[in-house]
Amino acid sequence: MTLAVVILAAGQGTRLKSSLPKVLHRLGGQPLVRHAVAAARAVAETPPVLVVGHGADAVRAELGDAVQYALQAEQLGTGHAVLQAAPLLRGRSDYVLVTYADMPLLRVETLRALVDAQQRNTGPLTLLSIDAPHLRDFGRVVRDGFGKVRAVVEAAQATPAEQHITERNAGAYCFDADWLWERLPRLPLSPKGEYYLTDIVALAAAEGGEVAAVTTDDEIEVTGINTRAQLAEAEAALRRRVNARWMAAGVTFIDPATTYIEPTVGLGPDTVLWPNTHLQGQTTIGAGCVIGPNTIIRDTAIGDRCRVECSVLEGAWLADEVEVGPFAHLRQGARLERGVHMGNFGEVKNSTLGPGAKMGHFSYIGDAAIGAGVNIGAGTITCNYDGVRKHQTVIEAGVFIGSDTMLVAPVRLGQGARTGAGSVVTRDVPAHSLAVGVPARVIRRLKDEGPGTQDEG
Repeated sequence: MTLAVVILAAGQGTRLKSSLPKVLHRLGGQPLVRHAVAAARAVAETPPVLVVGHGADAVRAELGDAVQYALQAEQLGTGHAVLQAAPLLRGRSDYVLVTYADMPLLRVETLRALVDAQQRNTGPLTLLSIDAPHLRDFGRVVRDGFGKVRAVVEAAQATPAEQHITERNAGAYCFDADWLWERLPRLPLSPKGEYYLTDIVALAAAEGGEVAAVTTDDEIEVTGINTRAQLAEAEAALRRRVNARWMAAGVTFIDPATTYIEPTVGLGPDTVLWPNTHLQGQTTIGAGCVIGPNTIIRDTAIGDRCRVECSVLEGAWLADEVEVGPFAHLRQGARLERGVHMGNFGEVKNSTLGPGAKMGHFSYIGDAAIGAGVNIGAGTITCNYDGVRKHQTVIEAGVFIGSDTMLVAPVRLGQGARTGAGSVVTRDVPAHSLAVGVPARVIRRLKDEGPGTQDEG
């Protein structure tokens, strides 16, 4: 069995009142269309065909070569939109699955059920329906006295009797491919001057073909995104779905309603998430961590048994047993090795803090390599930018940096060196030496003094 997928994404989305194409509005951190494409890729081996129209160039820029494209230059209805995919797909598959890019919460399991039902169906198509009488804008699924599907009638064209039908057309279909491509050109023109894909149901029934239906009871799964209110409702529904999955996997949520996890995030068991935690992008968090409250973590890898409190992490990497915060900021390229402690009001960018290093508070470390066991005093700043270029600071293992030290890069502090409080270090400091002053000068060598002993001379 070969399956092709067509995703309809040509609509303008006027009710969103936006210059952005509807399918590029974001849900769970990703454009709507990416959710539809991911579901399609999960049920079919070949890339889906995305039918684009309004904002086609922007959609292509977002997805690149992840899909095939068919252009609907004129907006002449959903049946006409599917027909634009015919040159790419005719004769190349046994079945065609049709979905919409603005239905981002349609489950992979539901799509597979739709395909499986059509494989068992002797007729030309299977549609997805839902019994939901309050979904007023959905087409009505009309059945005969024997329960056979005879037609789908658009809400605007339904008779008073048809308006009372509670079974609604959800807008996803699986077709016999050869039958679909032959019948699409025969669709009648609607009163609005468009060709509706829904009219193909009556065409199939009139030919005596079996029209099967797969029913879902998940209303949010089939809701299309046409307004900002619907987008917000879908965001809340996706959050509930994602959070429920992680709780079932062993993650503790203190308050799921105020914990925001994008679908791309990975979490380890026995991790605890406190309220107002936002986990975004390609973030992974290991086992036994405590995250939050009031924390944003984006595109960051965190090891096991870490604690991050009231902080912002973006593009960072943390080994096991690292403590961060409160009120810390890890920027792109920050790398904290095992056992690092980074306290309040500190910032690290494009730098490595070696195993067991401590950066208690009120410090900025940028473009630096910090060795194991280094103690960084309060108010330490690496002056890494000269107005034209960035320069590196190297601090070797066991160094003690006194409070309010300015490290003017490029500069290196050798193993076991120390700086006095308020020093401005503009030259390299040899290993096991004490440098003090403005500019700092080495005043003596150190002999086997324990860490934490700060001799100012």
